[in-house]
Amino acid sequence: MDYAAFEQLLARHVLLNPNAVALQGQAMTLTYAVLQQEVDRLRQDLVFENDHQPIAVAVANHPAWVLLDIAALGYEIPSLPIPFFFTDAQILHAVLDAGAGTLITDEPERFCPIFDGRIARKTTLIVAGKRLMQLDLRVPEIVLPKGTAKITYTSGTTGNPKGVCLSAEHMLTVAESVVNATGIASDAKHLCVLPLSTLLENVAGVYAALIAGATVCLLPGDKTGLDGSQLNIRQLHDALSVTQANTAIFIPELLHALVHFIEAGATSLPALRFLAVGGAAVSRVLLDTAKRLGLPVYQGYGLSECASVVALNTSQANQVGSVGKALQHVDIKLAEDGEILVQGQHFLGYTGNAADSDHEWFATGDIGAMDAQGFLRIEGRKKNVFITSFGRNVSPEWVEAALLNSPYLIQVCVFGEAKPWNIALIVAKSGVTDQLITQSIAEVNQQLPDYARITKWMAVSPFSNTNQQLTSNGRLRRQAIYQAYQQAIEHLYKESA
Repeated sequence: MDYAAFEQLLARHVLLNPNAVALQGQAMTLTYAVLQQEVDRLRQDLVFENDHQPIAVAVANHPAWVLLDIAALGYEIPSLPIPFFFTDAQILHAVLDAGAGTLITDEPERFCPIFDGRIARKTTLIVAGKRLMQLDLRVPEIVLPKGTAKITYTSGTTGNPKGVCLSAEHMLTVAESVVNATGIASDAKHLCVLPLSTLLENVAGVYAALIAGATVCLLPGDKTGLDGSQLNIRQLHDALSVTQANTAIFIPELLHALVHFIEAGATSLPALRFLAVGGAAVSRVLLDTAKRLGLPVYQGYGLSECASVVALNTSQANQVGSVGKALQHVDIKLAEDGEILVQGQHFLGYTGNAADSDHEWFATGDIGAMDAQGFLRIEGRKKNVFITSFGRNVSPEWVEAALLNSPYLIQVCVFGEAKPWNIALIVAKSGVTDQLITQSIAEVNQQLPDYARITKWMAVSPFSNTNQQLTSNGRLRRQAIYQAYQQAIEHLYKESA
């Protein structure tokens, strides 16, 4: 689906059901008819020093974000969503790396100092009742791949974020596939829990809901319980309940918190029809517990370079422990070494690099397996594979996934590079004894080959965004974790030397 088809679809929603709610904010609603009018008005109001340069958007979850995003798509000006969890240095890098000549924000007190000396003009905008500031910036223009509609920056595990250039067709085709796979209908309500700057929420949340003619519920982070790196599970539960959300997208950390909250006595969420979870590995125990509690959880898999989702479990085809089957717009196969290769809807290239061909197989860097029915399993990152001192290759994610099947363990990080045996850093549930942890590890070890088993373990504090030990989508920052516990890890090896 290209932007013209998307625009025609929105016009059709206006024609058939103009009073249907498209965007539901904290204190306002926009019908599909008003949405169209506001986007048209915004295109007239936006004035840029250089309309060839991207627009950076740093706005909290609100209808204004969606209006700016759709207006930019129609303007054929690349947009650059800025995550608030980025450091000031990462924000500056992203804007300069993409050559964004304009930044629109609802937090000028934070962003103006970042660009001190580069601001040519400040303008106040009112979008969907929200006061925003437009900063016109003096930054060098960057040549982007032709057709770039959005530049999404992956936080990665180390260093500066990397800009992935996507076309409107890439993103909208993925969104259309999500609609077809999940069967989301026009009477559905989708609550945006993740920041809109997250490509997954942007594509599989907002775009998919609008394609279906559904309602997108947009609340600020302090109302959804996900404010920065802090999680208030009671607020998240309340937001899902009050909005009567039928769909939402979670990372594993959110699912774990919600499951624990309901187990502790919170009411169920009967309105939920489809709760997608992705971004990092999800333990089978957690998925089974969610199912027992009546939560309609479906695991999926995707990456920025493929414009988000490429595989997804659905109510019609759900295999717990897998990430589902390939969506209709892509083909998936495995290389000889098990690396997952994807064909269809590739990105245009990274900022500063040549474009990739849509006809090539994209090497994801993930190791996986696929059964005869086409269900895909993720077994780890190719780059995370370590080699023991006995010359055996170990995927730490494989071992960690096995350990997380224990009902007592919440987070696990495994190390063993160039060592004769492996250790695990363990975050256990509150109240779990060392004896239970040791017993759980022993039981898992029986299922693993000797070179993959855990010989020693150590209890540690939870890995989180706050301590920079998790990425925004819940993946372990292994290098940061190792650096934090390097002395303790080496001490464990020396004890047994």
